[in-house]
Amino acid sequence: MGSQQHQLKKIIVQCLIGFFACFILSAFFVTKKTSSALIQEAVPNTAEIKISVPMNKFFQQDDSKDEKNPELVQEISENVIGFDDITYQVPENTASKTTTKITPELLKQMENVDFLKQNYYLVDSRTALLDGDIKPQQFLEKDFTIDNSGQEPKVLIFHTHSTEGFVDSDMSKDMSEGIWGVGEELKNILEKKYGIAVLHDTGRYDMVDGKGQILGAYERMEAPIQKILDENPSIQVVIDMHRDGLPENVHLVTEINGKKCAKIMFFNGMCRLNKDGVPQPTAGLSNENLEDNLAFSLQMQTTAQSLFPDFTRRIYIHAYRYSLHMKPRSLLIEVGSQMNTKQEAINAMTPLAEVLASVIQ
Repeated sequence: MGSQQHQLKKIIVQCLIGFFACFILSAFFVTKKTSSALIQEAVPNTAEIKISVPMNKFFQQDDSKDEKNPELVQEISENVIGFDDITYQVPENTASKTTTKITPELLKQMENVDFLKQNYYLVDSRTALLDGDIKPQQFLEKDFTIDNSGQEPKVLIFHTHSTEGFVDSDMSKDMSEGIWGVGEELKNILEKKYGIAVLHDTGRYDMVDGKGQILGAYERMEAPIQKILDENPSIQVVIDMHRDGLPENVHLVTEINGKKCAKIMFFNGMCRLNKDGVPQPTAGLSNENLEDNLAFSLQMQTTAQSLFPDFTRRIYIHAYRYSLHMKPRSLLIEVGSQMNTKQEAINAMTPLAEVLASVIQ
């Protein structure tokens, strides 16, 4: 009898353990399912996705050299956009494709830096956009009309990184396969449709001795481009055209007048780098044209939103000056990414030319 009671107790204990084990496992899977649902609900289709990759995965950088060689730091920082601490937008839904009209109410909202960051600017973590940096009414009232008299060039297009190609580019053929060919399309449209003479530079500043060399491209670019500007005082607009580098699952495309167009992004350097969490001027990288640069890109952005909703991404704000210090009307433009086709990038030049002509004419 004692043995039977002992066996019965053993069976009861085993049943209780099994019951609690089932209860705990059930609770775990319910919680997991609920958490997964909450995560999916928290990431809508229009979400921004942020990817952070340690910078030394791509470059060995000695932070102690920042102040000694700011140009090198600029080059390293720029070349990992799209991979290091990037932020990009998933294509928006149709609700976002509404024409933006500048009203007094909108101008008032644009005085708030948080509103600007939510709607007009993407700010890299290495810099900051501060209250007072953007003066909406003043910037939008600036007159960027150019003097278009005479036959001399009024616009300069060049490419600090001329070897940037697209998903179907065969860069072994010639420059026209990549971003340079896209710049040539913009030149042709501006000249033929809008009567604006353009000089398109063929310099290859990311090549050294016939080999690709990204580092130092901005330093190699500056003297030749400054020489072009000195020899052509008629030039009033300077465009450094690039294509962005993004994760392979991102396709920056929109449809304009029945054609698939790569989305574009205007880019500004603030000449301001965060040091221990405090924004400080970048030594040796000042830009007396910074305010005009910011105003010019904002006018381009708002004009594009008015003419071609969904054509532009938000203006990217970074720490350094890049090639933007040479003229008040300087633009650094990213045309799509490596995942766009050449034709999508070329198609984007028609609306871009119209936006530019609307601002400078």
